[in-house]
Amino acid sequence: MNKRLGTKSDIIFNLLIYGLLVLSLLVVLLPFLYVFFSSFSSKSEYLSRGFYLFPNEWTLNSYGYLLSSDGFLKAYGNTFFITIVGTLINLVITCLMAYGLSKSWLKGRGILNFMVLFTMIFNGGMIPTYLILKELALIDTYWALFLSGAIAPFILIIMRSFFSNIPEELEEAARIDGCNEWVLLFRVVIPLSLPSIVTISLMYAVMHWNSYFTAILYLNDSNKWPVQVFLRQLLLESDSSMETHIGAFEYGPPVKMAAVIATALPLLLCYPFMQKYFNKGMFVGSVKG
Repeated sequence: MNKRLGTKSDIIFNLLIYGLLVLSLLVVLLPFLYVFFSSFSSKSEYLSRGFYLFPNEWTLNSYGYLLSSDGFLKAYGNTFFITIVGTLINLVITCLMAYGLSKSWLKGRGILNFMVLFTMIFNGGMIPTYLILKELALIDTYWALFLSGAIAPFILIIMRSFFSNIPEELEEAARIDGCNEWVLLFRVVIPLSLPSIVTISLMYAVMHWNSYFTAILYLNDSNKWPVQVFLRQLLLESDSSMETHIGAFEYGPPVKMAAVIATALPLLLCYPFMQKYFNKGMFVGSVKG
């Protein structure tokens, strides 16, 4: 028996593990492939055939319908605005608070850390939050989305731990060179923390991109709704209650499939490009002073 392959029981165990992984991959991938390929089929083929992966007649009519729909384009633009602005607000507030809480000399640091941890277990609740935003006249504005979730406690703890692992010798050397805390943060700490910041920015971006409940709770104007709310409306509508045509494109079930793909596509494209930062983030901060 080849030593590299291991014993017979090891080979059986490895085959079992690989088999389970392949099965899990198919369970996850098959529904996505069905939605993806169905978005390229025609309405008549979708309704006449049973389950299938590859359509006999490929068409872009579903995507043409979406691109001709003012409601979808408006919701898509709203989502990009909410995601970009909301993520920037999250990053600024989270990094500033995490940097302060990472300093052992900060007075009241233990109490503040306890308050952050406490909010992970207990929170104010939906109704008190809504009443506060209403009193601040933030209902039906994007600020209600931005400020109600400006800091995620779990992500704050991650950044605080990361800042705490940066060698103190680097900060002391920067202070000797005349850097104040602001210069130290933006010229020394932030560049060293870039992989971690990219990681948490993706977490916040996913949270904003998938925002649905907070949008329908705080936004009364349908023109401000993000694409997730539009997608829900589209999926719940029956074919007969929708417009039969927009321009030269016919509405049908494949349009719903195309909307799902178009909604998920930006995040799917972001993950491969940011994967290197996830790996690098595990080693940043390990430099010894």
